[in-house]
Amino acid sequence: MQVITYPIQVVVRETGLSAHVLRVWEKRYGAVVPERTSTQRRSYSEAELRRLKLLRRVTLLGHPIGSVARLPDHELESLASAAAPAPPAISERAGADSPLVEQGLAAVQAFDADALNALLERTAIDAGHMALLRQVIAPLAKRIGELWADGSLRPAHEHFATAAMRGFLLNPARQYAGADPGATLVISTPQGQLHELGAVMAAALANENGWRAIYLGPSLPAAEIAGAALQNRARAVALSVLFPAGDPNVARELGDLRRFLPGNVPILVGGHAAELSRDALEAAGAVYVADLPELAAKLAKIRAGGP
Repeated sequence: MQVITYPIQVVVRETGLSAHVLRVWEKRYGAVVPERTSTQRRSYSEAELRRLKLLRRVTLLGHPIGSVARLPDHELESLASAAAPAPPAISERAGADSPLVEQGLAAVQAFDADALNALLERTAIDAGHMALLRQVIAPLAKRIGELWADGSLRPAHEHFATAAMRGFLLNPARQYAGADPGATLVISTPQGQLHELGAVMAAALANENGWRAIYLGPSLPAAEIAGAALQNRARAVALSVLFPAGDPNVARELGDLRRFLPGNVPILVGGHAAELSRDALEAAGAVYVADLPELAAKLAKIRAGGP
């Protein structure tokens, strides 16, 4: 009987794992041990492909790869069919003063892109992208914003941090593959809103959860955002509104965007300034999103056909 094997390109497409993540899972954690062809290319069996799909599902539920990589398949199947677990141990240190955030802040203060990138990559691989977003990037961005506002950090630090984290999260080499072309999300910030990290985090989360996330960059007029959404038949539009709070332009832009979009395309809006402008969001027919877990839940509901 002929044994079917798959090259890495097929495994990337079928599992939704990037080649970069596959290499780390294999070398550091021993998740699978693929054969090598005569030209030293990795070749995966059908069982290994199925196992990697299981590991992908389990890590999306929040289990760190380090704790599940060597579990037998039947245990992985049980985890994959169970409810999401409690956040991994790293969450016990989550918050603006956690050691990981302190390390990130030190790298930003030193303008040390290599140190910041290494921290982000280590956390993403060890604890997963959701943990990276919730327990490192989000609290680090909040801490940097507070220090920038009180003058403890210069604007250059904030710009450096945003550029570094944007580059990491949107780097195609680290993206999960296999986005659903029928689940497109257009992401931006309204015109005049220049702080983009919240939108970048939304794009990274959507991309990991199987959406085709189209990030347009910051500060776009409503007509441009709507045009991109219509052209790509987007299922939803997500906006980040961080600073300044109470910007009257936001309500106007949201109202225009609602008029330009079909009624069945929801507008999801998050960020500190959005939280302070709930009445304006409601008047514009937009939906307030409190945090990344709520965004993930709303996207899952939209993708399943819910309102």
